[in-house]
Amino acid sequence: MIIREAVLGDEEAIMHLIHELAIYEKAPDDVFANASDIRDSLFQEHPVAFCHVAEVQGQVVGIALWFLNYSTWLGKPGLYLEDLFVLPEHRGNGYGMALLKKLAAIAVERGYERFQWWVLDWNQPSIDLYKQIGAEPMDEWTTFRLSGDALRKFAE
Repeated sequence: MIIREAVLGDEEAIMHLIHELAIYEKAPDDVFANASDIRDSLFQEHPVAFCHVAEVQGQVVGIALWFLNYSTWLGKPGLYLEDLFVLPEHRGNGYGMALLKKLAAIAVERGYERFQWWVLDWNQPSIDLYKQIGAEPMDEWTTFRLSGDALRKFAE
């Protein structure tokens, strides 16, 4: 197993895993991105997101797609994990944990003060794992989102 930064040419594999994640999260029809969108987001001169992959025998079997956020209270950037996914047939081999450790190491090396992500309330195996590694649930916060027509209407 190799954990490495995604490179140009990985976008189809990344997109495949994004689709598999959407199926796992019971929202397969909510994915509108395509490999071109992923390529443009990850591999432009100033990327808006980053990705690390778990590779086994030349096949990308896991992804950790992330971007920077910022804490005004700390005056420091943080790392926000958007997607963590390992193909079901490769789970239990430590690939997800290795991806999490790689991102934690990046955060520490670069002076990022936080490493954050969301998890669905029903995903108890992941919740248990995250608590085991010392992550704390942010139960006192409610996530809000403006998107689609509501976003456009509000922007008028």
